Amino acid sequence: MTTDHDQVGDCPDDLESVEYEEDITEEGSKLANSLPNNVIDALKSHQDAEPKAPLPPAVKRRVNALKKLQLETTNIEALFFKEVHDLECKYHRLYVPLYEKRNTIVNGEYEPADNECEWHSEDEGLSTSLKEKTKLEEVNGTEEEKSDKDVKGIPEFWLTIFKNCNLLSEMMQPHDFPIISHLTDIKTICNEDPMSFKLEFYFTPNEFFTDTVLTKEYFMKCVPEEDDPFSFEGPEIFKCIGCTINWNKGKNPTIKTIKKKQKHKSRGVLRVVTKTVQNDSFFNFFSPPTIPEGTKDEDVDEDLRNLLTSDFEIGHYIRERVIPRAVLYFTGEAIEDEDYEEEEEDEEEEDDSDTNADGKTHECKQQ
Repeated sequence: MTTDHDQVGDCPDDLESVEYEEDITEEGSKLANSLPNNVIDALKSHQDAEPKAPLPPAVKRRVNALKKLQLETTNIEALFFKEVHDLECKYHRLYVPLYEKRNTIVNGEYEPADNECEWHSEDEGLSTSLKEKTKLEEVNGTEEEKSDKDVKGIPEFWLTIFKNCNLLSEMMQPHDFPIISHLTDIKTICNEDPMSFKLEFYFTPNEFFTDTVLTKEYFMKCVPEEDDPFSFEGPEIFKCIGCTINWNKGKNPTIKTIKKKQKHKSRGVLRVVTKTVQNDSFFNFFSPPTIPEGTKDEDVDEDLRNLLTSDFEIGHYIRERVIPRAVLYFTGEAIEDEDYEEEEEDEEEEDDSDTNADGKTHECKQQ
């Protein structure tokens, strides 16, 4: 928890802590022992099963022919996904003028006319008491209406979106709030060749960094691997590039300074050492993990691969959900829709099994 006197990028004395991994061996044995006997027997029989006899040469030859057909199908599938991406880029260019107009309204550069502000379903979903309260505020809000005329655009539009969006709010820390309050727009640049997209974050001049635009670019490949073509499942991120943020002195939220006491082994003298370590911040988003050029997929560390996957999901979410539906994230309606979707999924999971009066659970087979 930050206080008013805390400075971004700085931290008081800190203590290092070590997290220990839980021993899951015992838990694993408990899980194995809890399995029904018929499941355990099936697993054992599967392990003890004899390897399949080799196919006759004539049959194997025909199977190879089928694999060649499968490879052609996979190559056509890759073309399909490439055309889907090109189509997304085409329609994105149609959205851009609407996003630009939204930006002018949010930042007070354009005041929409009365007919542009008509929205007849504005009170839909409001309870009767809330509607009455709204009417009362309209009657008693004469003084507030006068002061409202001095308000420019929609203040803290994107900061509110970040706070409302669960994924982005989890990435933010309190020391990020005053920085993101300077965010005025997020744009997407969609490229057909090479298959990629770039996110551009626009900021007003501020005390934290000298940049006006921060960028993050994602590159995708849509070609089956030569040594494993049948693993192809569509476009795959293979590289992302962030940007260098030119932080002003003492304003970098991605690092913090900690002080550690060290004791001399022989003389017993104590000294205090100041150390700079990484700090949790949304702005770590612009420093993604990298894979050296020429590294094979099988040589990529699993933790690094998971970080890259998570990073791509965040970028894709901003591009596909947050930017197109910004006003709905601002009002919170988009979050409510997502919550309802999650509840429906939970209900479907509950319906997958049915417990009879005899206490036995019977799985429902999906068609």
